[in-house]
Amino acid sequence: MASSQIEQGVPVRSPQPPNEGKYADVDLEARYSSARVGGDFFDCVSVGSHILFLLSDMAGRRIVADPIAAEVQDTFRRKGTDLFGAANVNESEAIAELVHEVNASLMSAADGVHYAPTFFGCYNLPISVLTYINAGGQTALFRDGDGTRALENGGMPLGLFTHMTHEPAVQAFEPGARMLLVTKGVIDSARGRGRFGVERLTTLLRESKADSAEELCDATLQAVAAFKKGGDSLIGNFLSKKPKNGGDMTAVVMLRSLPDGRTRTKHS
Repeated sequence: MASSQIEQGVPVRSPQPPNEGKYADVDLEARYSSARVGGDFFDCVSVGSHILFLLSDMAGRRIVADPIAAEVQDTFRRKGTDLFGAANVNESEAIAELVHEVNASLMSAADGVHYAPTFFGCYNLPISVLTYINAGGQTALFRDGDGTRALENGGMPLGLFTHMTHEPAVQAFEPGARMLLVTKGVIDSARGRGRFGVERLTTLLRESKADSAEELCDATLQAVAAFKKGGDSLIGNFLSKKPKNGGDMTAVVMLRSLPDGRTRTKHS
């Protein structure tokens, strides 16, 4: 549908801005790189005591991916509000159904197969627990008092089959805990034959002194830009706040505050 609209010169839709920001004791932010040309797409919506969000890395150029993302956003917000607005919602069942509905809308909008690794999260504000599905293995790292580690994958990417099942996982956020989620453009950013990679990203999260989700997002994109220019240090004031690059890079951070309002974990 999107491709035929473009070929016919019909204006295509773009997704609306997300509603990320500070929610009670949790901070959620997303940062795109300045030269967004592909299909990276982040959205967030608040439903009662839940924060719903997704990060998708859709295949194709932005002009093709944007109208698909707009349809996905409509379904995500509408169905998410229905499912998580219900009384006594079972979050694992609800997020699995939400993923199913979003996958169906994506394939319908794309008029067929359209590869789209996508991370879905539902954060329960009263109990500080994240229920998530990492469909397709987006790079998701988590840091708390027990250390820094990867969050598990949860099945195949969206956009390949109309009937797929995904197994949700759960992660508690202690005060000071933080999650860093990035698209493939961050991990695959290259300098010569070397890639930025998961190991550098893990080091960045482990050593970060960032006091806000925004600061950690910016530090991530700055570190990648510095790496591509030959820099070795991972953390510091690299380049401008919105470094330019040749492709999509997106960083999403969810960070829970400490009781005194600070956000640093006590242990690395």
